[in-house]
Amino acid sequence: MIILVSNDDGVHSEGIKKLVKALKKIPAARIVVAAPDSEKSAASHALTLHRPLRVEKLSPDVYSINGTPTDAIMLAVYKLLDERPAMIVSGINRGANLGEDVHYSGTVSAAMEGAIMGIPAIAVSEVGMGDFRFDVAASFTTKLVKKVLKHKLPKGVVLNVNVPSLPKEKIRGVLFTQLGKHTYGDVIIENVDPRGKPYFWIGGDPFRFENKEGTDCQAYLDQMISITPIKVDMTDFNFLREIRKWKLTHA
Repeated sequence: MIILVSNDDGVHSEGIKKLVKALKKIPAARIVVAAPDSEKSAASHALTLHRPLRVEKLSPDVYSINGTPTDAIMLAVYKLLDERPAMIVSGINRGANLGEDVHYSGTVSAAMEGAIMGIPAIAVSEVGMGDFRFDVAASFTTKLVKKVLKHKLPKGVVLNVNVPSLPKEKIRGVLFTQLGKHTYGDVIIENVDPRGKPYFWIGGDPFRFENKEGTDCQAYLDQMISITPIKVDMTDFNFLREIRKWKLTHA
């Protein structure tokens, strides 16, 4: 049984190393890593189409890819593995993937690519500022992987997991949540280079989390682990029923 591991922080990141070490405790599981050769945070679901991709085998069952997290999953499933993975685990991401973050996250997108292929997948992130420990997140992820292997997931559904960067005794529990709202301050920073020309830098500091019960953001504020099921199919079926009432013709 192969469990395929990837992330967007890169194949050498501490989060992926701690995750692999924990997952190796699952009986009969072969853990294979296929991840970008360097950090690809906020790569979203990007594919590399305009240059060749190269794979470096760093050690048995550890592959470094000079592309995006989605590239890594596709190459692993279609070319590198001798059998289809039983599951894909993406993480442990260094930082939150809460609320709208899921649309930008390469870690979440690696799991989403698995769901598109029909492979059960989860994405795991550790939420904190500065000191990331990863041990608690890795241990919890191993428990969750065992549950998913036993109970399965609906087709096209990914579990997005956020674990507070806290000692185990300070985490107050686990909540099954919906996506909340995670906003940022100074999303675009403007400055001037030494030649006097303006430049822009995207990516501000975390600004605030919306306080709304039942969301992944509120779970983090309450020092709890959140598990949010998210879907590949983004169709708004409620509004689809409304929009079908519109009187529109092609002419």
